[in-house]
Amino acid sequence: MKNPFLLIAGISGALVVALGALGAHSLKPYLPPDSLVSYETAVRYQFYHTLALLIIGLLGDVPKTIRYAGWLFVTGIICFSGSVYFLSTKAITGLVNISFLGPITPVGGLLFMAGWVMVAVAAVRK
Repeated sequence: MKNPFLLIAGISGALVVALGALGAHSLKPYLPPDSLVSYETAVRYQFYHTLALLIIGLLGDVPKTIRYAGWLFVTGIICFSGSVYFLSTKAITGLVNISFLGPITPVGGLLFMAGWVMVAVAAVRK
């Protein structure tokens, strides 16, 4: 598969809708307000970058820099949104010894930024 991003966007899109609904309906009564805000931030950033992956997937054969951007977005979703999902729900999941995930969140943010820089590099190279 030359451009797997359409498949990844489809999976991530379905997941982000499910996680957003979970946060809005099921978790709301159980999470403190600051944890709920963090959870919603994770959903929002996953959604934004899922849309970016969808666009990359729809473009078909893309330059190498755009493929790098896509993989940076995928890894950023996992690191940023994934760590925030776990950290913001630790009070109700019982996963209390996960503070090691804290430093992973900003790494995910840096991966998102690097992905967008790669998009800009691709634009300049065209």
